[in-house]
Amino acid sequence: MKKSFNKIKVKRSPKRGFYDKETVYKILDQNFICQVAFVYDGYPVIIPTIYGRLKNNIYLHGSPVSRMLQTLEKGNPISINVTQVDGIVLARSAFHHSLNYQSVTIFGNAIVVDNEIERMKVLEIISNQIIPDRWDEVRLPNKKELKATQILKIEISEASAKIRKGPPIDDKKDYNLPIWAGVVPINKSFGNPISDLELKQSVSIPKSVLALIKKNN
Repeated sequence: MKKSFNKIKVKRSPKRGFYDKETVYKILDQNFICQVAFVYDGYPVIIPTIYGRLKNNIYLHGSPVSRMLQTLEKGNPISINVTQVDGIVLARSAFHHSLNYQSVTIFGNAIVVDNEIERMKVLEIISNQIIPDRWDEVRLPNKKELKATQILKIEISEASAKIRKGPPIDDKKDYNLPIWAGVVPINKSFGNPISDLELKQSVSIPKSVLALIKKNN
């Protein structure tokens, strides 16, 4: 039996809603940018940021003077969304155009990560969320940089996924119209790396970047 989160029920097209941890984790692990929604000084705010996931926690980081982090560290309720667009769905009618996508919405509260060992581990998690194994190739943060970094943890206790896939769905009478319908896939790809102009000629492209490019093939 699949383990599920507390359900934030999908009301619009409920058949597209998924609440099991396997589905939620898979979508989160395929991405690294989220939208964080919260209330600041009485008005709603949404800010995009990088995240990392380990087990049942989402981690965010940034400057201690960040408006977002200062608000979240107080324990105020937040919502996080991650959306991956997989295709443009073109129907015969304008009304039935859509997107194929995978999304996750999380509700929760953040707590500050202040243990130095855990903080360093979280920064590794966030770094490798973007490019796996990159952490092992770089200079690690020093004391000054760690002091200038705030880290927050959000337990994934309430979450839901919503997925749309497949062909367009038209009204029955429209299927005979001489209008093209179908799906235009959207695929994530990585271009050839561009070396820094200040890079020494003896420095080669690292394994993590080469592995990223290899995903295109």
